[in-house]
Amino acid sequence: MSLLEVNNLKIYYQTTKGDLKAVDDVSFEIPEGKNLGLVGESGCGKTTAAKSVMHLLPKNGRIAGGEIIYKGQDLSKLSQEEIRKFRWNEISLISQSAMSALNPVYRVGDQIIEAMRAHKNISKKEARERAEELFDIVGLEKKRLKAYPHQMSGGMKQRAVIAMALCLDPGLIIADEPTTALDVVVQDRILNKIVEIQKSHKSSMVFITHDISVVAETCERTCVMYAGKVMELGPTNKIFNDPRHPYTLGLQNAFPSIQLDQKELISIPGFPPDLVDAPKGCRFFERCPFGDEQCELEEPTISQVGEEHYVACHYIDSYKKFKEESKLKETWDAVKRRQEERGVV
Repeated sequence: MSLLEVNNLKIYYQTTKGDLKAVDDVSFEIPEGKNLGLVGESGCGKTTAAKSVMHLLPKNGRIAGGEIIYKGQDLSKLSQEEIRKFRWNEISLISQSAMSALNPVYRVGDQIIEAMRAHKNISKKEARERAEELFDIVGLEKKRLKAYPHQMSGGMKQRAVIAMALCLDPGLIIADEPTTALDVVVQDRILNKIVEIQKSHKSSMVFITHDISVVAETCERTCVMYAGKVMELGPTNKIFNDPRHPYTLGLQNAFPSIQLDQKELISIPGFPPDLVDAPKGCRFFERCPFGDEQCELEEPTISQVGEEHYVACHYIDSYKKFKEESKLKETWDAVKRRQEERGVV
């Protein structure tokens, strides 16, 4: 059974040049107790798509179409007052920057207690006991509840934010780059702690990240986004071991791996397109080494290529050829030359 279903979601930002289509016809679902990784380069729409579930869009952002079905209810149709009942109770957020998530002039414990009492009819004593329990779960001493954010290390603050996200046992946790600012040792500990707690609470999670290794470690399903579109969606083991879309292949080549036979990392040339004036064909066309006239003029539909595995590409049957050629640096060098000739670099 799906806990969350996102169907044909469109999110636009109003700009002086027109509507920027940050998320354009995106669909995915999250079963109960499972995790979904949203991956892609900065600006691909992954954070916008996930935060729209809680209506946490900036003032110039709006849900322009589609559905966000949580436990059978369409959250996209709710008012700000109505969505507040879901925040923390049903859906919580572990933000990218713990310092930004914590009020610098309030003790950390008071902030967690305030969040609990704002959504649940409990006494201050009960809330404090729950906060102490949460700090023990995330590996912090209860005396740290009296600390101000500046008196805690980066790892401690991130653990405190995780505790706050868990305070009301939500069904869905949105983790937005939760370990970006931390060193790799602390990052690994916190990731393990997040997954351990999430599984013990039987909650589901959305991991928003550009670090594909995080998704490989924590998520059963992966959604690869590019320029507001879903390029590939499926079981994480399929996305990593049998990628089909040229963009997914490019991301894999650009990321270090001890399992793959890589002599050097290969970056994807160029930049994502302008989403105010989005291309009418495949949005990855200008950066794709295998794109042709059809790709430039016609947007591909997303097609099923395996069990719960979907790809948006005109040439899904050529993936074996793409997989081999994408490993070669000269394949991507040819893309750069083509971009220079077309004046799109």
